[in-house]
Amino acid sequence: MHHVTVMGRKDCHACEVAQAEIARICGETGATWSVEDVDTNPEWRAEYGDQVPVFLVDGIEHGYWQVEEDRLRAALAE
Repeated sequence: MHHVTVMGRKDCHACEVAQAEIARICGETGATWSVEDVDTNPEWRAEYGDQVPVFLVDGIEHGYWQVEEDRLRAALAE
């Protein structure tokens, strides 16, 4: 089973939209998902802060800013 992590921050509209899309896609594919706030960790803020939301699949960066649904579904099907 795959796991998707959304790296985002509070009060981020794009992050909220992405979380809703990730929740729907993961619900349909059986993948698990979680959200991490980049502002709670200086390393995350430095790495992802300018690109939120960032999406990780099994801990590996998969994309950022907007969910590419077809691409994400393909990764979760592997």
